[in-house]
Amino acid sequence: MYKEIIESIKPEMEKALAFLDAEFSKIRTGRANPSLVEDMSVDCFNEKFPLKQLGAISLFDSKTLVIQPWDKSYIEGIVSSLSKSGLGLSVVLDKDIIRVSLPSLSNEYREELKRLISLKHEEIRKSIRKWREEAWGKIQEKTRLGEIREDDKFRAKDELQKIVDDYNKKAEERKERKIKEINE
Repeated sequence: MYKEIIESIKPEMEKALAFLDAEFSKIRTGRANPSLVEDMSVDCFNEKFPLKQLGAISLFDSKTLVIQPWDKSYIEGIVSSLSKSGLGLSVVLDKDIIRVSLPSLSNEYREELKRLISLKHEEIRKSIRKWREEAWGKIQEKTRLGEIREDDKFRAKDELQKIVDDYNKKAEERKERKIKEINE
């Protein structure tokens, strides 16, 4: 009976890790990554579009992205949005291709990014804690109602903690990997 409760929180914890991955992919490290700009809002024809809908975004080298707009009429809007992004990007138009170079990271900016990564990581730890508390509350309630035996309740607590520890470890590994990227 308690196993279903524990299994029901695993997808939520997976979603939390997927959210963390998505958030970390938006944080600019010293390396170029299409995810840095793909969701950037671009104003074209008085409407807003994510950049990934307007062109192909690829990696040229570790510090440069190449954007090939699907249509020449998108170029002006894309260049304008990239220039105004506040990411300190260097944007160069080369015929129908847009080259985007990332500046080197200053030590001050690296520290700010590390702080941001730690904040995102802590949000996920809180989310995992919330799911643990919810599952534990259900297990205790089922025990009070006599649907779960007392010894199974403690077995459930151990299993639940093992899963929580596993997901916290996965989140910690992602955090350390992202910090390592920033330090390179």
